[in-house]
Amino acid sequence: LQRFTEDDGITGVTSNPSIFEKAIAGSQDYDSAIRALALEGRSIDRIYNVITVEDIQRAADLFRPIYDRLNGADGFVSLEVSPYVAHDTAGTIEEARRLWAAVARPNVMIKVPGTLEGLPAIQQLIGEGININITLLFGLPRYRQVVEHFMAGLETLTAQGKSPKSVTSVASFFLSRIDVLLDPMLEALIVTDPSKSDAAHDFRGQVAILSAQAAYQMYKELFESERFRKLKLQGARPQRLLWASTGTKNPAYSDLKYVEALIGPETIVTIPLETLTAYRHHGKPVSRLTSGAAGQSQKTLQRLGEMGIDLDAATAQLENEGVKKFVKAFDLLMHALEEKRMAAVRSLADLSTVNPGVKV
Repeated sequence: LQRFTEDDGITGVTSNPSIFEKAIAGSQDYDSAIRALALEGRSIDRIYNVITVEDIQRAADLFRPIYDRLNGADGFVSLEVSPYVAHDTAGTIEEARRLWAAVARPNVMIKVPGTLEGLPAIQQLIGEGININITLLFGLPRYRQVVEHFMAGLETLTAQGKSPKSVTSVASFFLSRIDVLLDPMLEALIVTDPSKSDAAHDFRGQVAILSAQAAYQMYKELFESERFRKLKLQGARPQRLLWASTGTKNPAYSDLKYVEALIGPETIVTIPLETLTAYRHHGKPVSRLTSGAAGQSQKTLQRLGEMGIDLDAATAQLENEGVKKFVKAFDLLMHALEEKRMAAVRSLADLSTVNPGVKV
C-alpha cells in the first residue's frame, strides 16, 4: 500500500464486507492474529472487530501524511457498518458511532448504505461531525436525497456553533452493476422490437456512464446552490462523488470503461487492483466528465422510459441486491472466522492432551 501511494499516487482506500471476506477467508495473512485472539477466549464478533479496526487504523496512519499535507482533502480510509443494519436507522447510527470511536482517526470515513433508512442516519451522523461515505448508491433520485440529508446534517452542526471544516463526506455511485442488469433487457429489445432496436443498441453498455454523468451534473447544481453557499462560507466542503464498482464485468467492454469516461474535477475513483494495473499500463488521463455530450446525459436517460425500461425500479432492485450481497459476504466471513477460531482452540486442546501441564 505504501508503494502504491508513492508510485501511483493512491490517496485513500475503501473496505466492505466482500473485501474483508476475500482477505480473511481467502488467505492466511490474518491467521496468527485470529489464533491469538481465539486463545484469549474472544468471540468471533470480537475477533472481527479487533482485526478490522486494526487494519483500518494502520491504513489511516499510512495515509495521515497525505491527509495533513492536503488539509483534509484526501487521505481517507473507509470502514463499513454491518450490512445487517442497512435497513435499521437507529442500528446504523449506533454502529457508526461505535466504529468512529474505535478507529479514532480523523481520516477515517464510516460507510453508511444509501438506503431509505440510511438517509436520517446520514443526517444525524454528519450533524455529530462524523465523516461519512454513503455507499450502494445506484439511482439519481436517491442521490439527490443523500445530498439533501448531508446538507441538513451540516446545518445541524453549524446551528450548534460548531465548524463544518473538519467534516468530510463522499457519495459512492456504483456503476458496472447497472449495465450488468440492464444490458440483457436492451439486448432483448434489439432482437424482438425493430422499432426500438437502434436506440437499445445505443444504450447497451452506456446506462451506467450516463447515470454517472447525470449525477455529476446534479452535483454541480446542488453544490452551487444558495443553500450550500451559506455552508461553504462557514468552511463546509462539498460532498464529492466517488465512482465505485468500476471493474468491468463484461469482457466485451474495455477494462477501463468505468474509469476513463468519468475523469473530472473533484471526483474520486475506487478501483480494484486488476483495474489499477490495467490503467498503469494503458490508461489515458484526460478529463472527459465535463464534455458537451456529458451535459445532456439526464435528457438522454429519459428515453429509457419510452422504451419500457424503468431505470428507477432497476436501481432500487440493485440497492436491495447490493445489501443482500454484503450480508452474504459477511456471513461467509463470520463462518470462516469461526472455523479458524475453533481450529485454534482445538490445537490447544490437543496440546493439553499431550502435555497435561497445559491448561485450556
